[in-house]
Amino acid sequence: MSLKSLDPRVTRLELPENPTEPTPKPELDQLITYEVFHQKKENAAYTYVGPVHAANEEVAFLFGKEQYSRRYACTGMWVTETKNVMVTPYTDEAVSVYDVIRIQPENVTENVGKTAENYEIFHLKKRGKAHQHMGTVSATSYEDALAEAKSQFGDKKPCVNVWVIKAADMFRSEEEDKDIWSTTKEKEYREATAYRVLDKITKYKEENPVA
Repeated sequence: MSLKSLDPRVTRLELPENPTEPTPKPELDQLITYEVFHQKKENAAYTYVGPVHAANEEVAFLFGKEQYSRRYACTGMWVTETKNVMVTPYTDEAVSVYDVIRIQPENVTENVGKTAENYEIFHLKKRGKAHQHMGTVSATSYEDALAEAKSQFGDKKPCVNVWVIKAADMFRSEEEDKDIWSTTKEKEYREATAYRVLDKITKYKEENPVA
């Protein structure tokens, strides 16, 4: 039994009364999810700002720049695929995640033949905040990197969650390309400082003193 819509907007589409089953979507036809980190000012720690969906890391960087730096100060950006992020369990703010998780660093025998790589360590200090870059450690695996992170940054409390990302999996802005973050004169309206809100408030207070 077929049903016919009484909605003229649907009727105008002339849909078949007995539609065929939808064709299955091919695998891997979706865009890849990337995580974006940016640096607000020179020498500041990189902070997580959010995800983007893109076909590759170059496009992800472009999307990240457009989405997260157009209206906010930015001097650098890192992008990585979500699958490259090793995430620890979460704890509450009264307990450091390093005191809860079991970290078993690799012994000397297990490290034979393995090449050490750099890993980026990010801490979440409070739920609802953003992960912040703590530093880089050298290790032979994610687990070994986490153990090294505990040794170097474990006393940086509070820490409710840790992200570990292999440095080689980060797509980064280059030092020589810093001019891409500059706001041109005709687009200074994008910067909050262009509105000089504090100056206007001060002027209003001077013109309207409280009796």
